[in-house]
Amino acid sequence: MFFKGGHATKWSKNVFCQEADTSVFPIQTWGDFKQQFWIHFFPVNVEADIINALEGASYHQGGQTMDNYLDNFQALVSNAGYMDLQTLVVKFQGLRLGIQNQITTMLYGRPTNTNSNIWYKAAWRIDQVHLANEAFQSVLYSTPSTSPVREPLRGDHPLS
Repeated sequence: MFFKGGHATKWSKNVFCQEADTSVFPIQTWGDFKQQFWIHFFPVNVEADIINALEGASYHQGGQTMDNYLDNFQALVSNAGYMDLQTLVVKFQGLRLGIQNQITTMLYGRPTNTNSNIWYKAAWRIDQVHLANEAFQSVLYSTPSTSPVREPLRGDHPLS
């Protein structure tokens, strides 16, 4: 419900797999659809689920892009009703370790613990630098040399 993509696709695939297995589409009426939609997309206790996601150790950036992580994090924080700025910064520590370390160990210009927007911007900028560096390194180290190999000419060798 709070994260982009994935859940609806899995649910619909499951519905079609049920149809393939039984030769009967499992959702026969609009009422059936509404009931199934409600069960699969509206948790029983939304507020508790949101707070548990932010309070637990499970909410980390992982393989998400920074844009997705920021969108999802900000949606969770908004839905949880968190207003304390220091709490927001502490909860934002689920960044990839390299990005988190780079922000928290900045000697100059480190964001304060009372301004979550500056943390978001710093994380996004550092992520962009990391992505650019990864792209540069992948081109630098994975491109084979296109220079033709030539046999040394007489006189090219330093010992001749």
